[in-house]
Amino acid sequence: MRRTRSRLVLTAGLVAATAVALTACSSGASSSESTPASDAEIGSVDLAAAGCPANVVLQTDWNPEAEHGHLYQLLGPDPEIDASNKSVSGPLYSAGEYTGVNVEIRSGGPAIGFQSVTSIMYQDPDIMLGYVSTDEQIQNSADFPTTGVFAPLEKSPLMIMWDPATYPDAKSIKDVTSKGAVVRYFADSTYMEYLKESGQVPEAQADGSYDGTPANFVADQGKAAQQGFASAEPYIYENEVTDWMKPVDFQLINDTGWDYYQSVMATRTGDLEANSECLKALVPVLQQAEVDYFADPAPVNSMILDLVDQFDTGWVYSQGVADFSVKQMIDLGLVSNGSNDAIGDLDEARMASFFDKAVPILEKIGATPADGLTVEDIYTNEFIDTTIGLK
Repeated sequence: MRRTRSRLVLTAGLVAATAVALTACSSGASSSESTPASDAEIGSVDLAAAGCPANVVLQTDWNPEAEHGHLYQLLGPDPEIDASNKSVSGPLYSAGEYTGVNVEIRSGGPAIGFQSVTSIMYQDPDIMLGYVSTDEQIQNSADFPTTGVFAPLEKSPLMIMWDPATYPDAKSIKDVTSKGAVVRYFADSTYMEYLKESGQVPEAQADGSYDGTPANFVADQGKAAQQGFASAEPYIYENEVTDWMKPVDFQLINDTGWDYYQSVMATRTGDLEANSECLKALVPVLQQAEVDYFADPAPVNSMILDLVDQFDTGWVYSQGVADFSVKQMIDLGLVSNGSNDAIGDLDEARMASFFDKAVPILEKIGATPADGLTVEDIYTNEFIDTTIGLK
């Protein structure tokens, strides 16, 4: 499956873009102006001593956004922005202290020609960790196996949304489709196969023509439901899509029974053993970065907005969306400790249940998971520090 993580393409005449003054990063910061990794004092976490590479490369699945804030939290002062390659790098920090290595955060989506992160990871062995989803892991397990080590999102922001004025009594996707609504989505999305098979979206009402823009939703005045992300589109449609400017209702795909993990940080399975000592030290740093980001997201969000501006991929991301996203992630439990006090672990029972329902659906649409694949093959919690979590 090609994992398409497209956001809205905000087009002229439909969106009023918000201008934001940004000062957190500067494209003029050269590597000589940034703190050299070798000269900085190492703090309580020494990733170099733990065997991590001098440059830890992390691959995201889209343009910079608040959902990736936990990664940009790793950057210290004056990171170096490579606008042409859509990446940012600098000394890797944890809780304000240098860790002995650098980090490079690479954007996905348009920056990698809309290829999947899994395919990019297998093209470039320098990438240590990249964002993958659990259904993608199962689907690609035969040829491109990955093992998840840290889940920054407890629930996927992926949703189906609808117009509450058109469907005032609807609480779920099934409520909307029972009234005859068509559901627009990105073609080849695995979750839709589940929604169809489970009877939540009749086959005749599944429309794989969604192109990432609000045009069709606006044109038919909300008669159709539509794919989106709960951490962005509800704000965008109410505040930035000038031909709509009204609320939308939605149901999370996670709450339909397709409770996969999205944007799991995973490594190539064949590299897991070789990277294990590094990961023992690095994964708790990732956990702490997420905790620190949500404690004070404003500085990193300013950096994210600056990166979006400098990368200039044609994608629009405003201060309002960033602020909404942070609040929405907490309010909806998209980011949480789950059933325990630790952030970033993958729930064993949930993973087993999802695996059992995903494998036959993926096989039905032509995927061939690895022979003998088990759920334990696609993730591990061995590197999680169970004392680190949101308070």
